[in-house]
Amino acid sequence: MSNDFYTSSILPYAAIIIKICRAYTNTQQDFEDYYQEVCLQIWKSRNNFQARSEWSTWVYRLSLNVSMTLLKKQKNNRQRLASDKLPSDISDEPCIFIDDSLEQLYAAIRQLSEVDRGVILLYLEEKTYQEIADIIGTNPNNIGVRIKRIKVRLKKILDGKIN
Repeated sequence: MSNDFYTSSILPYAAIIIKICRAYTNTQQDFEDYYQEVCLQIWKSRNNFQARSEWSTWVYRLSLNVSMTLLKKQKNNRQRLASDKLPSDISDEPCIFIDDSLEQLYAAIRQLSEVDRGVILLYLEEKTYQEIADIIGTNPNNIGVRIKRIKVRLKKILDGKIN
């Protein structure tokens, strides 16, 4: 990956990538792996960008797709391992946040379905329903209803009513 591409096309959107990777990972090591994989996939598929949307929208969508794919692979790999004994190199060290309330929010978000995580992250980024629908690949009318349901679920999780 050229330094120019990283500096001009990835680094300005690092906050987007970081937020998405944090919502799909539980450990610092996983976060770093996801971040690196997202950056690699952006670089590999840069020629597929057709400018039908903003670059940031494309980065969001690609970051979500890569994170969801990695999460599914990780779940499949864990299922294949003997469930009673994990390899010693798998760390249970949680991702570290400076703010406890932010850690609580991310922990609650990680309990949502894969798609709902993406929706709420985009909502928290103050994206419009249309932008969220474009990134997720759904109907904008569906987004409003989905966000209301996600908010109710997050409130229940944060209030300790759902584990």
